Amino acid sequence: MSTLSSAPFSAEEIAAEGIKPDEYEEIVKRLGRHPNRAELGMFGVMWSEHCCYKNSRPLLKQFPTKSDRILIGPGENAGVVDMGDGLRVAFKIESHNHPSAIEPFQGAATGVGGILRDIFTMGARPIAILDSLRFGNLENPRSRQIFNGVVEGISHYGNCVGVPTVGGEVYFDPAYAGNPLVNAMAIGIMETPDVIKAGASGVGNPVLYVGSTTGRDGMGGASFASSELSEESESDRPAVQVGDPFLEKSLIEACLEAYHTGAVVAAQDMGAAGLTCSTSEMAAKGGVGVELDLDRIPIRETGMVPYEFLLSESQERMLFVVEQGRETELIEIFQRWGLHAVVAGKVIAEPIVRILYQGTVAAEMTAAALAEDTPVYQRDILSEPPAYIQQAAEWSPNHLPTAQTTGIDINGQFHTWNQILQQLLDTPSVASKRWIYRQYDHQVQNNTIIFPGSADAAVIRLRGANPSGNPEQFKRGLAATTDCNGRYVHLDPYEGAKFAVAEAARNISCVGAEPIAITDNLNFGSPEKPVGYWQLASACRGIAEACEALQTPVTGGNVSLYNETLDANNNPTPIYPTPVIGMVGMVEDITQACQLGWQTAGDAIYLLGYITPNREQVTLGGSEYLATIHNTVAGKPPRVDLELEKQVTQACRHGIRQNWLHSAHDCAEGGLAVALAEACIASNLGATVTLDAENSAIRPDELLFAEAGARILVSVPLSQANAWESYLQTQLGTAWCRLGEVTNGNLQIVTKSGDSLLDITVSEMQTTYENAIARRL
Repeated sequence: MSTLSSAPFSAEEIAAEGIKPDEYEEIVKRLGRHPNRAELGMFGVMWSEHCCYKNSRPLLKQFPTKSDRILIGPGENAGVVDMGDGLRVAFKIESHNHPSAIEPFQGAATGVGGILRDIFTMGARPIAILDSLRFGNLENPRSRQIFNGVVEGISHYGNCVGVPTVGGEVYFDPAYAGNPLVNAMAIGIMETPDVIKAGASGVGNPVLYVGSTTGRDGMGGASFASSELSEESESDRPAVQVGDPFLEKSLIEACLEAYHTGAVVAAQDMGAAGLTCSTSEMAAKGGVGVELDLDRIPIRETGMVPYEFLLSESQERMLFVVEQGRETELIEIFQRWGLHAVVAGKVIAEPIVRILYQGTVAAEMTAAALAEDTPVYQRDILSEPPAYIQQAAEWSPNHLPTAQTTGIDINGQFHTWNQILQQLLDTPSVASKRWIYRQYDHQVQNNTIIFPGSADAAVIRLRGANPSGNPEQFKRGLAATTDCNGRYVHLDPYEGAKFAVAEAARNISCVGAEPIAITDNLNFGSPEKPVGYWQLASACRGIAEACEALQTPVTGGNVSLYNETLDANNNPTPIYPTPVIGMVGMVEDITQACQLGWQTAGDAIYLLGYITPNREQVTLGGSEYLATIHNTVAGKPPRVDLELEKQVTQACRHGIRQNWLHSAHDCAEGGLAVALAEACIASNLGATVTLDAENSAIRPDELLFAEAGARILVSVPLSQANAWESYLQTQLGTAWCRLGEVTNGNLQIVTKSGDSLLDITVSEMQTTYENAIARRL
């Protein structure tokens, strides 16, 4: 008996599944009939942007994806790179934005759980987590609630599962008030001889369901993630999953043990779209079919119907294809770890997904229709930047009040540069994130070489099986970072996205690591609006160009669109377009890993890259100073010179490997003055530096707070200064200067003519910087 015949659905029912009218017509055409309720739901989740990238797929094709180190690129659960000596690392970033907006704790917690499963599904043991977070201003009570819940959720899941959260980034801006961004990146080291892939094979091989039980939590989460948030979103709480980190820890160990038996043919995490996604993707990637019997699925709620089984996103579940005759062997492993494990189906020759329920066929369609042959929208791209960008680009420093060497008058009140610097250090986006990361266990597993807040990138020791017997392998480490300045991307998506890749490469280089590859999380508004799609297309072009130039191919990632909320007038308002870049790099010798703080008084301070503002590459446009001090988001953000980026990062890495550098720090938000302040705060040492404006039109605030790419601040012991400067003359030509020296006193910044711009104690800066977030909570 079959339950496949169905009457047509109403327009409201179709829209409720996130399906457009023309898409429904295509479904009917492919099936040769109207879908039933379960099938409609399956198409709804699998044809959502979250699962099939129907708006972004054409744009993603331009990303470079290959290099000598790339073992697995886009298309699997995570990318895998070769770290040499038999060491292979899996890594991936994904978002849990909408769930975190509705239920911050569980949304963030299950975001961590989901990205960890992507890693150990491949046969890798998770060794680190990084996060990239965006919230509204902390003066907003709702933003504080979301912020607290997200941080608690990340710390709860990561700490309980025993994977350290070693780094990341956090920004606060009104653009994210109603729609926070919660992006989680995970890294793992491969433990299996072969990478475990998702493609099913072997007709007759059993399909094994393992892990937790299935309930109604997370219903339709993929569709929920592919629509704008609204007042009705609060009623979508069932679309937010509930996680159990202790059960996930058991699942990690059981899966890795099962993989070592060699009996696992394929594996797929049940994340977005649950059983629907895992069955259809495994079948489609393998060119075979899967038959699944819902009566065999372990459940924790009664009365569930096929629609609920198939769309549930209950956490900590996996689907395996295993060698026929070895299912008992694997079931015993999972039961020993206190987990469910049942034979729930089999691989079939016909390339379809067939779902059985109570002796009937509850759903049936080709696997490709769900997982590969999905809708693709080729949208027109605006021929010129939208009006808001053209208007913002008209801004120049001439719009600011006159600046003097002593300070600036703003709305009738005079502010010294000391006071301006303190205001910037008090800005949560700039200030210390200690309040956040002290809640994370960043030392569990004992592989964390540099603690959060101490350097521009995380550094993790790579412990491995050491198959080569090379003792030097244990000096090898991995650097990781997440980066994106959403304000830059808002003002110029192409340059802003290029900047995100370049900044990630700088941060990786500042600890002495060679950038290897990236994973990206593209957080944007609606692609159905011309401006939204133009932003997405422009950013993808920038990422592709930067990755090609910096030789950091894309191994995979996530697309999160429809990040919009309703403003006070009930109009959809998008977030700043935020293409977060997660980058990994190779550290040849972890004992040489560099931190951002000065080490010794008397060391010489150098600036690599751009020396003085030029209002194109080094500019106040889009800067933290302009936004925080003058309440203005305008101007053109820094233009990226990828050739200079390569030269500057190469110089930094070479200096670290030669043991010439005592510290290295990227100049980011807040410009040179904030970078100097951060190096002083991290070391409890001062600095005396001289800044020179080659152009008399350059303002004091541009000298201090202009932002740019290709700029790294380093300190060098005097004994190495001659060798270092000789190298710089060859490597960088004139793109460097000696700024001053590290001292035991204040941070003092003077002009070449002898005028004092800044003179502030380290303790003053520390107090402001360390307490900025805590005092707002």
